[in-house]
Amino acid sequence: MNGRVGSKMANRQGLASMFAVTALLFAAVATTFPAECSAHRAADARGHTKGVHSIGVCNGVIGNNLPSPADVVKLYRAKGIGAMRIYAPETNVLRALSGTGIGLLMDVPNENITAFASTPSAAAAWVKAYVQPYPGVSFRYIAVGNEVMDVDAQKNILPALKNLNTALSAAGLDGRGIKVSTALRFDVVTDTFPPSSGVFADDDFMDPIAEYLETTGAPLLANVYPYFAYVGDTTDIRLDYATLQPGTTVTDDGNGLTYTSLFDAMVDSIYAALEDAGTPGVKVVVSETGWPSSGSSAATVQNARTYNQNLINHVGRGTPKRPGPLETYMFAMFNENLKTGDETERHFGLFNPDKSPAYTLSF
Repeated sequence: MNGRVGSKMANRQGLASMFAVTALLFAAVATTFPAECSAHRAADARGHTKGVHSIGVCNGVIGNNLPSPADVVKLYRAKGIGAMRIYAPETNVLRALSGTGIGLLMDVPNENITAFASTPSAAAAWVKAYVQPYPGVSFRYIAVGNEVMDVDAQKNILPALKNLNTALSAAGLDGRGIKVSTALRFDVVTDTFPPSSGVFADDDFMDPIAEYLETTGAPLLANVYPYFAYVGDTTDIRLDYATLQPGTTVTDDGNGLTYTSLFDAMVDSIYAALEDAGTPGVKVVVSETGWPSSGSSAATVQNARTYNQNLINHVGRGTPKRPGPLETYMFAMFNENLKTGDETERHFGLFNPDKSPAYTLSF
């Protein structure tokens, strides 16, 4: 079973694309912050909009010392975490989630996409095995693949989405409100500075998917990591801007909006790309974001705590372009000792495998 699919080395976020985010950044830096908008005033003191839960946490499982699914779900409930992402159907997790009300984003692994696209019965069998038997699970989204980069494989995503929606409908699950989408790397968007200039790097790939999502009311799932952008360009990106701290203000001359965090700028560049594709009605759900606590000079406990706590406090307010709650899934629940790649890959957890906090956070 997968945690994040593929390498999460710095190049996973398409740093060449992110260099464009920060080109001439400090030419646009000002020293004052914008007046608080009405959407911000409607939020509570920590930035959460009452009645809306914006934060979930991804439950990766690439470790040999992790708690049992039942204990994991108990920890989610104890910490008040209202949503979970899993990267493959895990029956023990599904059983543990039943009746809890925890919202679930569940992935169709990348290796299943071709079969889903070419064989409707494969999608139907998957629904029969992993969705129908769990009426007590609060399925929110099914992600058909995570960060599919192979061009030929990308062609299978849209037909797989359609066949999975057909399978859910045929199984009588329309009324459960399950939305089917795909989780994308941030670098599907290019020309991201300023955010209002964002466009999809491959219109032939993305425009049809965005158009389909608009017809179904499903969001676009996007993995957004200011950490990888920062470590790729510490000269032009300030740490406060990358970790949602006060100190840097950037004005987008294209839309007149003011940005105080790289996270907001990245998300709004995705919204700009959706508008450019003619699908402004598609919302964005951040399906992964996080900051490692060890493994590089920028991956410290203090930086990880700062980014993740500020993120929790921030997402209820949304972005300058789209005020209001921004549903966001933090990566990840636990440090995973069997992750491959850079040392930081094993240190994205909010908790240690013994369920003790990797650092203090307030949800």
